[in-house]
Amino acid sequence: MNALIRVSSRISNSPIILNVDCDMYSNNSKSVRDALCFFMDEEKGNEVGFVQFPQAFENLTKNDVYSSSLNVIMELEMPGFDGNGGPCYIGTGCFHRRETLFGKKYKKNYKTDWKRWSNRSVEESTSVLEETSKVLASCSYEENTQWGKETGLKYDCAVEDVLTGLTMQCQGWRSIYFNPERKGFLGVAPTTLLQSLVQHKRWSEGDFHIFASRNCPFVLGYKKIPLKLQLSYCIYLLWAPNCLATLYYATVPSLCLLRGISLFPQISDSWVLAFAFVIFLHRAYSLGECIWFGGTFKGWWNDQRMWVYKRTTSYFFGLLDHILKRLGFTKSAFVITTKVAGDDVSRRYEQEVMEFGTSSPMFTILATLALLNAFCFFGGLKKVIADLETLVWERFALQILLCGLLVLINLPVYHGLFFRKDVASLPTSVSYQSTIFALLVCVIALC
Repeated sequence: MNALIRVSSRISNSPIILNVDCDMYSNNSKSVRDALCFFMDEEKGNEVGFVQFPQAFENLTKNDVYSSSLNVIMELEMPGFDGNGGPCYIGTGCFHRRETLFGKKYKKNYKTDWKRWSNRSVEESTSVLEETSKVLASCSYEENTQWGKETGLKYDCAVEDVLTGLTMQCQGWRSIYFNPERKGFLGVAPTTLLQSLVQHKRWSEGDFHIFASRNCPFVLGYKKIPLKLQLSYCIYLLWAPNCLATLYYATVPSLCLLRGISLFPQISDSWVLAFAFVIFLHRAYSLGECIWFGGTFKGWWNDQRMWVYKRTTSYFFGLLDHILKRLGFTKSAFVITTKVAGDDVSRRYEQEVMEFGTSSPMFTILATLALLNAFCFFGGLKKVIADLETLVWERFALQILLCGLLVLINLPVYHGLFFRKDVASLPTSVSYQSTIFALLVCVIALC
């Protein structure tokens, strides 16, 4: 990106730069005109640093099996972001003012001189321009310069887009979120479970890296951007530590059910209404959001499944990797999300069959948690059925409900472990490891 910024400055030096991912294409011929309308607005246009279009995908299945559409984020959260001071830069589908990428700070009386761009011509010959561009794009050009620090996209962060956009806003520039009815740009969503989890691991790790550094919105943005915008960033920057709460609710209540320890009020207690209200209202609200923005009930259920999967694997490894890097045990690495899929993978994706097919620590965690909840659920049911006369079920109703929901959510995992025989099923090594780990945890809990 930074090399392209330098090279393009010698060719056209256009005041506006469009950035899209390599797997995306223009889907709306009016996108450029729409973006320029914001930059050239007579009253507020001089304040605009970038115009962000939503990230959309062309290959989504009907029920969005991997919850890749980001519908709620793009249709609800990003407009809210916009209302709180301007959206974050999401790395694609974005029109930038060139000067902002060169580190220019916004000044109150700043005005763009559009006329000086209208008659610009390149006086260099093609051969000279080609040689100059090679130097600008070389790996050694940036040595001992401010590129990646004060100039261009920021380095040393897995989500350089978010950090770059935040820096622009702290320099006084305003961002705009524009979501036309016909999407401006379309890309390719991950077609396997591992691709999706790895992508979210990188996002969550990079986001938390920003929060835990001097670039935290509360530090970098202090008295520069509104407090409500600083808080808006935290929705995403705190994805990684959110794994701790989810891991707790995916394990501790189930193990306590197996051990016979009640954690919630019994069903006849009036305090149970508070828990029931929060549980059902929040789920109903999320279902309403999904349906409102064009989803289906099954699509919402897939979203709930991926909500659990991402928080117990992607965000956990994102948090763990960040801690290890802080301690000096590992170094930063940028893992590219593979978007090329074979015919068999594409066919299963279109049929909305969950793709496993390889050994991964993420799959081992998913399978272990799935088996752990299955063991605890049936162990708890056995205990309740054996003591029906003493109404023991009243003490464990909410825990049985929570454990049962986790079992339902993990049905594709059980299917991949025990019933599927195709190449996309979970490997035997994962089955053995997860079974041993789950049984060991259950035995320890019962001791």
